[in-house]
Amino acid sequence: MIAVRGRPSVVRGAFAGRVILAVRQSDGGARRCRLLFPTDFARHNAEVASLWEAYAAGSPPRVPMILGVSSRYFIFSAEANPAGLTFEEYSNDADVMLEAQVHFANWSRHHIAHDVELGPPTEGWDVRVDFQNYYEAGWFGCPIVYPESEVPDTLPAFSDDDGKRRLLANGVPDPFSGLMARSIDYYETMCRRQEAGRTYLGYPIRSVTMCGLGTDGPFTVACNLRGATEMCLDLLVDPGYAHELLDLITEATIARISAYRRYLGEPVVRPAFGFADDSIQSLSVDTYVEFVLPCHRKLVSAFADPSLPSIPPSMPPPLGPQRAFALARHNSVHLCGDASRLYPLLARELGVRQFDTGFPIDFAWVRSQLGTDCHILGGPNVELLRQGPAQHVAGEVRRILESGVTAGRRFILREGNNLAPGTPIAHLLAMYEANQLYGRYD
Repeated sequence: MIAVRGRPSVVRGAFAGRVILAVRQSDGGARRCRLLFPTDFARHNAEVASLWEAYAAGSPPRVPMILGVSSRYFIFSAEANPAGLTFEEYSNDADVMLEAQVHFANWSRHHIAHDVELGPPTEGWDVRVDFQNYYEAGWFGCPIVYPESEVPDTLPAFSDDDGKRRLLANGVPDPFSGLMARSIDYYETMCRRQEAGRTYLGYPIRSVTMCGLGTDGPFTVACNLRGATEMCLDLLVDPGYAHELLDLITEATIARISAYRRYLGEPVVRPAFGFADDSIQSLSVDTYVEFVLPCHRKLVSAFADPSLPSIPPSMPPPLGPQRAFALARHNSVHLCGDASRLYPLLARELGVRQFDTGFPIDFAWVRSQLGTDCHILGGPNVELLRQGPAQHVAGEVRRILESGVTAGRRFILREGNNLAPGTPIAHLLAMYEANQLYGRYD
């Protein structure tokens, strides 16, 4: 049990959070741990680099921890975003997006503790065209909305009977049309800023990543286009249409990713492929097999060839967790919600060996079903992280780490999933410290 003594406090500036923990051990004794944001950046970064190299080699000394911290967290944080930048402002100007990202990256590097490079960037800032999770539906023609205090989203544009047929008649969109034309324009604008020597705090832009190189999954996109209720009804009362629509979305996804990889001069086919499809959590195993598995097979077949070298020659391996993933030769999937009943099928049929999970997940059951060769990412419910208190966060981290999920040393601790706005820094520090205490291998 981990108990917080006194009220957790946040110290602004270089020391991002400070809280005193008393760790009660089984022998009745206790030891005190002072949670401090790692400010010896050189030491932290060297340890983290060594940790990820060891993880890639299959022998990490402890469980690595990462946090999925998106622009959603920063934009709705008064500390990270004191100017009150809105998502609409952020999303509608490439230069505003770029400047916000480097500001947020610097803030994160000095406030949020996890196993990534902290402090000033060694090589520079990484920026990207950030159209969140609305870019695929927007590309198909759904209107974009900017709800107050929430991320941008789209409204279903093809929910009625006329719309559902029009969607098929429209066919595969041009990969460089509609919203994606704006995405390409943003990408080229950011690249021009990089080439012109744009800096922030004296550090250059290291990389620019374009939008649309992945997918949120054919069934999830179908739910965005039709509406979740309408799409689920299609599966039941108009299965022929459901198959046609899912095939169309899959073909469009393959066409877009292929076109963008060629545009970037990168190989279309690589050793492995990663994708998401959160909405399949709504499907039974039989329904998934009938309607969606064929689409996932097409995606994997289009982009993954395990006989290829791990890293294409033109793409040097990155640092940190991305290096471990880049060196891997396994397909991966991100699935929020509890789709764990589908995990064994995904592993068997699609060669998925990395599962990025949300909540609620029975980690012991998942490990028992997948075996020790699969990589599992997951951790405390994001709402628990937001609400706390810190001792409950630490207790949940310990419970997960002691569940058996770490067998095989292929577990990465993270929030489950996508850090919620308003999550106190003290709760993240409690998570980080608990992982340091309970995530070490014998």
